[in-house]
Amino acid sequence: MSVTKKPVNYLNNKDILKEIHESKNSYCFFKKPEYHRYDYIIDMPQEDLKKCFEYAQKEEIINQAKETRASRLSNETGKKVLAETIPVTDLVFRIMTWDHIPIAPKQPRKVDKKRTAKDIFEFEDDGEEIFNDLEDVTTKSEIDDMVHVKVNFPPFQHYKINKAGSFFCVGRSHWMGTLKDGEFSKEHGNITDKLARMYIMMCEKYAMKYNWRGYTYNDEMRNSAILQLTYVGLRFNEAKSANPFAYYTAAITNSFCRVLNSEKKNQNIRDDILEMNGLNPSWSRQGASGSTVYEE
Repeated sequence: MSVTKKPVNYLNNKDILKEIHESKNSYCFFKKPEYHRYDYIIDMPQEDLKKCFEYAQKEEIINQAKETRASRLSNETGKKVLAETIPVTDLVFRIMTWDHIPIAPKQPRKVDKKRTAKDIFEFEDDGEEIFNDLEDVTTKSEIDDMVHVKVNFPPFQHYKINKAGSFFCVGRSHWMGTLKDGEFSKEHGNITDKLARMYIMMCEKYAMKYNWRGYTYNDEMRNSAILQLTYVGLRFNEAKSANPFAYYTAAITNSFCRVLNSEKKNQNIRDDILEMNGLNPSWSRQGASGSTVYEE
């Protein structure tokens, strides 16, 4: 009697999320190893930590964080853990913030300014000069020219609540050393080997689809997609979605389409040059309607 083996799914969202979490942790510092696990993510538009703390103290947010922690503990221990039995002081909140990321001067950009009617006819407008004396020009220019240092994924900090009800930091992304004596670092971590293999496997499986495998530059498409995943792979935001497979598939599709459009553009240029010199263009150009075929 032959025994059929159950197929193993290596590319499921649960495993991908786990590898993304471990890869991000390699760029982080936590006071204790268990603080790397969070129970709720606060991703608010503003970067004011005080407002984030006020939002985290809401009763519905606390209850949801307790349910998440109870579900995780139940799966790990095999015993049912009630959310009511979890103290508030055990909860860990991940707050998306740029407060600990240093600021760097903005890179100058070359912008081609379009000429308007004001530039042509030299209209005078004194409306912008009314409040100039009320604004610190030096401070305004310094703020406009300063931006945060670019990092490979959105930064965050982990916070806990003490018995007094106040928040204290227990972890920080893109950080090396202790919270007091450490420093910002964005190059000391790396993605896990398993996540890298997932990138390669996803690109190879996508390249074998019927609508892509027939192209002669299929290897270039696959290599470009792998490079794209290494660049945006850790940018997946767990607060907005729990489906990294769809996020990676969209990135791979965009990369494949980008290579295809580039190759088509180059092919059109080659066909134009061949036709200008009285030679036969590619078969795709010859098969197009209204094209002229030159005989040797």
